[in-house]
Amino acid sequence: MKKTIVTIAAAVAILSCMPVGAQSLKLKGIGHNNRYDDGEQMRSTYVAWNSEQGKAVFIVDNGIYAMTYDAQGLSMPTKEPAVDIAEVRADAEKQTWATNFNLMYGNSGAVYADGQLVTVFSRDESSTTDEELFQVCKWDATTGELLSKETRPKSDCLESAGMSYNPKDGKVYGLFYLTGQDLPDEITSDPDYFEDQDADMTDGDAGYCLCTIDLKTMKVTPITPGLYYYNFITFAINSEGRAFALTSGGSGGYIDDDGRQRDIDGKLAGAQLCEFNLQTGLLVRNPVQKTDAEGETYTDYEFPTEGTGYSSQYSRQAACFAMSNPGKMYWIGYVNSGKGINEWGSWSSLSDKQWRTNGKYDTALYEVDIETGQATFLSKVTNRWTFSALWVDGDDASDGAGINVIPEEPVAGAYIALSTADNGAIWQKVELGQQYTYFLEPAIGWKVHSISFNNQDITSQLTKAGTITTPVITSELSTLFITFEEEDATDVQGTEQASQVRILGRTGGISVRGAKAGDVLQVYSADGILQSSQQLHSEETEVALPGKALYIIKVADKVLKVRL
Repeated sequence: MKKTIVTIAAAVAILSCMPVGAQSLKLKGIGHNNRYDDGEQMRSTYVAWNSEQGKAVFIVDNGIYAMTYDAQGLSMPTKEPAVDIAEVRADAEKQTWATNFNLMYGNSGAVYADGQLVTVFSRDESSTTDEELFQVCKWDATTGELLSKETRPKSDCLESAGMSYNPKDGKVYGLFYLTGQDLPDEITSDPDYFEDQDADMTDGDAGYCLCTIDLKTMKVTPITPGLYYYNFITFAINSEGRAFALTSGGSGGYIDDDGRQRDIDGKLAGAQLCEFNLQTGLLVRNPVQKTDAEGETYTDYEFPTEGTGYSSQYSRQAACFAMSNPGKMYWIGYVNSGKGINEWGSWSSLSDKQWRTNGKYDTALYEVDIETGQATFLSKVTNRWTFSALWVDGDDASDGAGINVIPEEPVAGAYIALSTADNGAIWQKVELGQQYTYFLEPAIGWKVHSISFNNQDITSQLTKAGTITTPVITSELSTLFITFEEEDATDVQGTEQASQVRILGRTGGISVRGAKAGDVLQVYSADGILQSSQQLHSEETEVALPGKALYIIKVADKVLKVRL
């Protein structure tokens, strides 16, 4: 098969002559201008001084953008709703509304769900405040109104390649980038689905995992029994409940006569379409019998489709399906991976400041056939716009599903979220004769181990929904302690014994129950420093510990956390 190296401009000319298979449609998304002529990532326009806020009002390009694709091509991305500088300058409320658009940046992922948007913004790596890694904003997708804003800790693992609503079960799924995860041996040693894995992931290494996410609480629940090390760049679910992702790929430079990239065997290369089984979290791949260099046969697993035929770098991109067309995925990705024929005539990384002429990081709208994996180039995107969320306006599977990303207010009663720190505590004022309900949300990899109220074990009253209701309040001073246990703790001394060991928080320390004489109890501070170690001599032991601190407790095979 004949292969040629062509310039980016020539490649675009070839692509523009290809047949168009997509119908006329209106796409909307959370748009970010990729770069400007001087290489700047973001520029702002001064509008006014807001005396109520005591700060200047600026407008940046972040926001909701609309594009129409028809037989003439793709229209220029236009802000919708528009931000009129004259209106903003004259109206203080408009200034607040427009300023909020500056927060509409989903560099860690975003999703459209039934007329609402959720964006996850990751703070700059130079930040010294680790607990403010993710900023989660929720929006009205029609008006652009900011509905809520909150800061989430790094441990929430909200970085994703994309999120999407599944109309078949009403859940939102995503490919989330998990850190600090311990993988079981049956996964790390399995060559069928996972490659190049480390047995211990606590050193900060990470990979992608198919998860569900509750958009109200932003709690991520893993499905995949391990991690994927592909560089995923998109994730989308069609109206039939089939989930797909694209990987980055194709940084090489061979482009065939039809404008698509192919490998040395003539197969389409570039970004790879992947399908996921939403029940198991595993990639859909076919077993193939192969022979190694020694003549031994073995089973390998391959994708059922070839590559898309187009290169795409590992950077923020977006894809979606029209509800009425489940067989075609719309993808706004890159025309190249930043490489091409440079001014000296060789294939290498292109200059960013000459992007208007050399095509570096140009973006385009593609249509991907989910049965073949092949992409069809539809149109260049003006000025290299990229998107962190994409949906077909008026034809999205989540429309009309009754989704609400903002937690509902309780029907009756007053609630307060309690939080404690090592150097203090927050107390909730309650009424005698009443009961109070709390929702418990363990971190990823942990589960509720025990709950004690006024030194009484009430763990059995924890509901499947994760709520616990106190007994009737009868004293002026009550205490509620929760201990959390690692989900993947392995039994090193026998499953029967492990199931009997319980640690309850209590006033002035902890209570250890069900342990065997001779078991060693270790108490660590929150930063992992050993505070004490002792051998237990009976099945029930009371251990005194200073209050207002977080402890990690180890006994037998149990690893738990408790804040006193």
